[in-house]
Amino acid sequence: MLCFAAPALAQSVPTGPLADIGFMVGLWKSDNGNVADTGETSKGQSAISVEASGNALLRVDHTRTFAKSGEETSSFGQLMMIYPEGGTLHADYEDGEDHTIHYVSAVIKPGRSVTFSSAENSGPVFRLTYELQSSGSMLVTFGMIPPGQAAFRPIASGTLVRDQH
Repeated sequence: MLCFAAPALAQSVPTGPLADIGFMVGLWKSDNGNVADTGETSKGQSAISVEASGNALLRVDHTRTFAKSGEETSSFGQLMMIYPEGGTLHADYEDGEDHTIHYVSAVIKPGRSVTFSSAENSGPVFRLTYELQSSGSMLVTFGMIPPGQAAFRPIASGTLVRDQH
């Protein structure tokens, strides 16, 4: 299915507020992810496509995690829809491990990076950043600020490389 979607991804361009994060669109892979909490590593694929006539981005991932011994510890899918609402970008994330995150704001450096943040409430504040390193690679970091604390705690990071297939 990813091969079938590749030509559409190359020709699709987000519009309006999503145009500033168009650098995210494409097929990506990663073989060097790090899971800070557990010391595990991760590998995966990500397809980020333009949907809804250019008014939304859809991220579809599959991630595998590995223990230090090299043994696979988990394998799960992830979805995230990114869309403009109320003068900022929002995103809704869901994965195959029963995690749901509603990102309610975004800080954008047009054509370079975007950092999504969840709402400040009684739980942790989650942050997810995509930062373009070159036309063929993007650094992704995910972390949180625990309740009652001010310091950001990394959870996972890695570099996505544009998949040319």
